[in-house]
Amino acid sequence: MKICGPKLSLCGLIISVWGIIQLTLMGVFYYIHSVALIEDLPLEEHYSDPAEFYAAADMAYSQNAYNCWIAACIYIVTLVLSIQQFYANSRASV
Repeated sequence: MKICGPKLSLCGLIISVWGIIQLTLMGVFYYIHSVALIEDLPLEEHYSDPAEFYAAADMAYSQNAYNCWIAACIYIVTLVLSIQQFYANSRASV
């Protein structure tokens, strides 16, 4: 069953592949606590002691990593749908 045309399915395929690569890598970098990504963490301005800051940062890094991997899984679903639509459109044009 065709839902979208050949150009849209190809665009969805390309964007899905890029999204999977980017979000998987970002998830890995959050998981290894990359210092370059600390500005993207939802942290408070001040903490009473360093241990409290490190605990909050560890939790925020882990949560962001899981969020990136969940979004990458959603892009996998989009990729499968785009591939199915691409093949449905290529069979219909032959």
